[in-house]
Amino acid sequence: MHSWRRRLLTLLGPGLCSGMTLGDWLSLLLENRFAVDPPYWPRAATISACSLVNSLVAAFESAFYALKICSVQVKPPIFILGFPRSGTTHLHNLLTVDQRFACPNLYQVYFPRTFLSTERALSRAASFFLPRQRPQDNVKHNFQAPAEDEWATCITTRCSPYVSPAFRRHEDYYIRYWTFRGVAPGKIVRWKAALVTFLKKLTWKYDRPLILKSPPHTGRISLLLDLFPAARFIHIHRDPCAVIQSNIGGRLAVGPYMRLQRDYSVEAHERRILQYYKDVYDAFFDEQPRIPDGQFHELGYEDLVNDPLGEVRKVYERLRLPLFEEVEPDLRKYLESVETYRKNRHAELPPARRREIARFCQRSFEAWGYPIEEASMCSAPRSGEW
Repeated sequence: MHSWRRRLLTLLGPGLCSGMTLGDWLSLLLENRFAVDPPYWPRAATISACSLVNSLVAAFESAFYALKICSVQVKPPIFILGFPRSGTTHLHNLLTVDQRFACPNLYQVYFPRTFLSTERALSRAASFFLPRQRPQDNVKHNFQAPAEDEWATCITTRCSPYVSPAFRRHEDYYIRYWTFRGVAPGKIVRWKAALVTFLKKLTWKYDRPLILKSPPHTGRISLLLDLFPAARFIHIHRDPCAVIQSNIGGRLAVGPYMRLQRDYSVEAHERRILQYYKDVYDAFFDEQPRIPDGQFHELGYEDLVNDPLGEVRKVYERLRLPLFEEVEPDLRKYLESVETYRKNRHAELPPARRREIARFCQRSFEAWGYPIEEASMCSAPRSGEW
């Protein structure tokens, strides 16, 4: 990215708050006692201006589409699970090549209250405030790309760990939304309603089953089954040491585009990521047995990188998805288009540090058989660390 553009986006870019209405924005500020640090006042001013426009459009969209959306029935979704930096984006991109399914794009998750009214007219103009590549890696970043529904519910309910890059000092408040364990019932009801409303809007627009990818869903299986008993789940896992190390770099890279408060040390990031990983997978291992037989499939990141067509075929067979052969030619074309992508590279972890992580994340190492003594970060797969 040109240096002048990066400076502009890190100064004025609205980040995760792009699509907030004035009510959403004021609620977020109130929740954080209006504690925006002075270096980020220009960003707060941009968000405030955007929120006024969003409020007007959202009022129109709600009135115009309310009856249309109300009667929509969401087809049983497919949820991709996995901690951030485990390959969930790569898997999502592969599966959404199949046009028999639909998924939310980046514009829709950033503007969940207004996308039905504004996407066609404003997505190109709004892309000026979007980095051309994701800050945490080299994945192309545009408003048409498949995206995480977590951003939509983050914006409309603030019940999300994704608020924490903006308000680091209050991160302990938002981390409970990784799993929703211990969250008040009223907030759970509000989050569920917001997710269903967003998925209804997507279903009305596309009239196809949805493939959804949001890493925090990994620790919310019970909540998702309450909403969609026939939902299907795909879990992708990766060497926990690689995941944790990649998350540290990712959090530091994303921060400048999101912050409304000053950040803290790298060491603090690492401690928190370890705790979040453990919390998410404690919930995952407890709740995964609730998924009915035939509605769950699990794969490894390394296997997907080495044989993407074979692994996607297994997904189709295990979950009884439509005929794989019909999408195989398009998948081959997509894989050819990303052959030049190279993942981020990280220094090899010392064996002692790897053993320490393994003790903390013991259930994951045991479940998937990752080695404790050997680092697996430095291999260079054909595709990417998505």
